Amino acid sequence: MRERLDRSGRRARFFALAAATFAAGCAERQPPQLLGTLEWDRVAVAAEASEPILSVAVAEGARVKFGDLILSLDPRRSDAELAQAQAEQRRAEAALAELRHGTRIETIDAARATLAGADSTRANAQRERDRLAEIRKRGLIAQADLDNAETALRTASASTNAARANLTELLNGTRIEDIEQAEAALAAARAAAEHAALVRARLDVRAPRDGEVDALPFKVGDQPPLGAPLVSLLAGAAPYARVYMPASQRAALAEGAHCRVHVQGVAEAFDAILRTLRSDPAFTPYYALTGEDASRLAYRAELVLSGEAATKLPAGLPAQADCSGAGRGGHGG
Repeated sequence: MRERLDRSGRRARFFALAAATFAAGCAERQPPQLLGTLEWDRVAVAAEASEPILSVAVAEGARVKFGDLILSLDPRRSDAELAQAQAEQRRAEAALAELRHGTRIETIDAARATLAGADSTRANAQRERDRLAEIRKRGLIAQADLDNAETALRTASASTNAARANLTELLNGTRIEDIEQAEAALAAARAAAEHAALVRARLDVRAPRDGEVDALPFKVGDQPPLGAPLVSLLAGAAPYARVYMPASQRAALAEGAHCRVHVQGVAEAFDAILRTLRSDPAFTPYYALTGEDASRLAYRAELVLSGEAATKLPAGLPAQADCSGAGRGGHGG
C-alpha cells in the first residue's frame, strides 16, 4: 500500500512539473507588450521676422481652427518695405506704359526744331569757313583763323547729324527689345511686392491646421529671434501611440494591422490601427528595456487610436500595445 502511494505521489509531481514547464514555455512564446507613449501630431510655426510681439489672441490649451489668429508681431518695418516695393511696381508699370504708347508728338516736334537749328548753325559755319578761305588766299588772315573756322564747321555738322539721328529714332518708335526689358522689370517689381506682402501677412501668426495650442513660448513684448517657434499645436483627428516593436514581431505585422492599446490611467483599452512601421531598426528606448529585449533592436511604429474618448487624451501618457492577435496585413474589423 505504501509503495502504491509513493508511485501515485511521484506521478502527481511529474504532471505538476510538466504543467509548469508547459506554462513557462507558453509564457516565453507569448509576444511581449509594445511599450511607448501617447502622442499627437505636432505643428510648429516659426518666426519669419525678428519683431516684438504686440498681442496674443489665444491661451495655451485653447482649440483653434485653420486661419484663426494666434498672435501678432510688430508690422512697422514690413509695412515700410511693402510700401517701397509697391512704389517700385508702380514706377515699372508707368515706364512700360510709356514705351508702349510711343513718343509724344510734342517730343517729335521738339526734335525737328532742334534739327532745324543745328542745320542752320551748320550752314552759317559753312559760309564763314568759305569766306575765310577766300581771304586766306589773298594773305589777309592767318592760317589759324581758317583752321578755327573749319573746326566750327565740323562741330556744327556733327550736331546736325546727332539731331537728325535723334529725330529718326523717335519717328521709328519703340524697339521691341526695350518693351521686353520693361516687361521683365515690371515682373520683377511685382514679385518683390508680392513677397513683401507675404512677409507682412505672416506677421499675423495664424493656425495652419485645426488643433489645440500646446505651447506659446513667448509673451507680449518679447522679440523672438528669426526661426524661433512661436506656437506649437497638437493637431490631427486622433492621438497615436508611438511604440517600439521587437524584431520577433516585426515580420508578422504590417501597416493596417489592428491592435489594442492600454493607456496609463484609463481603464478601458482602445482599438488602434497600425499606421506606420519603420523598416530601419533603432535601439530600443530605455523605458522598453525588459529582460532579453535590452540587447535587441526594435522598430518604431505608430498606432492610431479610435473612439471619441481617445480624442480627449493628452500627449505624453505611457501606453502599451498588444498586437498579438493581429496578422500581417490585417485590415479587418
